[in-house]
Amino acid sequence: MQKARIKLASTAPGKLDEICGELKSITEKFGVVMKGPIPLPTKKLKVTTMKTPCGDGTGHGNATWDHWEMRVHKRIVDISADERTLRQIMRVHVPEGVMISIELRD
Repeated sequence: MQKARIKLASTAPGKLDEICGELKSITEKFGVVMKGPIPLPTKKLKVTTMKTPCGDGTGHGNATWDHWEMRVHKRIVDISADERTLRQIMRVHVPEGVMISIELRD
């Protein structure tokens, strides 16, 4: 029986939980083993920029800064599945903004 490793990544953790719930219902319906979802460390991307385009700040000699942060949440799901189950998994609707990759292993 083949094993599939599904990697999910998104900035919205709710969307990841929604897909993991769909995968869980598929595996329960077909009676195959599912391990996960295993949460991986959240990647934090930070950008700091000056608020004013001229670079002078607020006028009192002190510069003001904007701090922006984007968090990328990741999950891994391992499924030992047959071809029929994998075909059903491929039909799962993936919301916009979610990256998904599926690796097949023997």
